[in-house]
Amino acid sequence: MVLTKINKFVQMIDLGHTLFGLPFAYLGAFLAIQGMPTAHQLIWITVAMVSARTAALCLNRLIDRRIDRLNPRTSNWVLAKEELNPQIIWGLVFVFFAILLYSAWQLNMLCVKLAPLAVIVLWVYSYTKRFTWWCHLFLGIAIGIGPAGAWIAVTGTLDWQPFILSLAVACWIAGFDTMYACQDIEFDRKHNLHSIPARFGEKGALIFSSVFHVFTVIFLVLTGLVLNLGFTYYLGVAFATVILLYQHIIVTPGNLDRVNFASFKVNRYVGLIIFILTIIDIF
Repeated sequence: MVLTKINKFVQMIDLGHTLFGLPFAYLGAFLAIQGMPTAHQLIWITVAMVSARTAALCLNRLIDRRIDRLNPRTSNWVLAKEELNPQIIWGLVFVFFAILLYSAWQLNMLCVKLAPLAVIVLWVYSYTKRFTWWCHLFLGIAIGIGPAGAWIAVTGTLDWQPFILSLAVACWIAGFDTMYACQDIEFDRKHNLHSIPARFGEKGALIFSSVFHVFTVIFLVLTGLVLNLGFTYYLGVAFATVILLYQHIIVTPGNLDRVNFASFKVNRYVGLIIFILTIIDIF
């Protein structure tokens, strides 16, 4: 029984999606010192990222569970089917946020001071589609604070450089989340939920998605210029650009059959490729 509940919880938070933001967080740490962070720093950055994302996913599923129950696409999700007790999940939200704060304390005092701001951003995101179609970019910002947070974790200072990389991540996430949301256009409109697809239609949403990804590449290039990175880094950016272009080739207006593949299968390699090639560039 306990193992079943644990499996349901892991299914609910989809732990594999942590791969989206974690490589970019590590990238922020390595770029901060143009070298290798300590094992202590990497461990607590990892714990902070995983706990923050887990708390955020729990929050999102809790806050949206009634909406998810009505949406045919999400009606089989764990909390929508009440396969886990919402009160227990609320308790876990605070447990994981406590772990995030403890992780910040293990890193430095500036992380401790800024951690509540991260909690606020993660909490507010789940409500944004109730009042703004910019909700996709807000999700991007919530995940995009990872590289800047990791930079601060390593340096203990609030610098401007990592926020360029954070903007790249924010636009990347916003781009594929906008594409993914095209599946729910009619549902969102019927239930007065705000999204770029609901506001501008499928064609308009895919244009927005493309623009977001153009800015992703621009901010990645700017990161390389500001931090004086070398050829191998730009090779990683080139590979990422090809991946982004590929998903816009296979997902077009009237052809959303591969939107899940494009959003969650292809995109998980973007951060990983850039991270690996940047590490090669640094060392």
